[in-house]
Amino acid sequence: MDSAFLITAFATLFVVIDPPGLVPMFIALTTGMSAEHRRAMALRACLIATILLTAFGFFGESILGFIGISMPAFRIAGGILLFLTALDMLFERRTQRREGQTPDPEHDPSVFPLATPLIAGPGAIATMILLMGQAGESWTATAAILGLLWAMMLVTYLFLLASPPLERMLGRTGTVVITRLLGMLLAALSVQFVIDGVRQTGLI
Repeated sequence: MDSAFLITAFATLFVVIDPPGLVPMFIALTTGMSAEHRRAMALRACLIATILLTAFGFFGESILGFIGISMPAFRIAGGILLFLTALDMLFERRTQRREGQTPDPEHDPSVFPLATPLIAGPGAIATMILLMGQAGESWTATAAILGLLWAMMLVTYLFLLASPPLERMLGRTGTVVITRLLGMLLAALSVQFVIDGVRQTGLI
């Protein structure tokens, strides 16, 4: 298994799921909750997101094949989608949408909007399908990608738990800087997805 591929896969998952960017929304959604309740919300959201992303990783390509979409076409579309996500991060539109959602005290936020679409959103789903497609028939590569996904969910869970002190430590400026740096990295990775997809079509 190529270590460069593993590093790229983990970096892609990190910038798409964007744990630091989830911190402000998690704080807003769990305002007034006890520390124990917050931990339960974070754990449930991460578990549900893990199940969703694992399922799409295994069966997403089969679903695409059933409706007549080739993997190179989806790779190109996924790269474009990731690039749009990167633009949102670079220009803060993603953070503004997250912060603009008003939490409902009567609603359990762990399923919606935390698990989906904030953690297991379209970009993360597309990324899992693309990464599992790159793994091919290799069970070693598949297991490695699943391990990276679960590790990423653990990182996300830890970020959610640490959201109050992180918010105080980073401040508004720190959060913006991190989000924009991640957006630049995601933009480069999304372009690579498009290039790989075009190559697989045989056009270049």
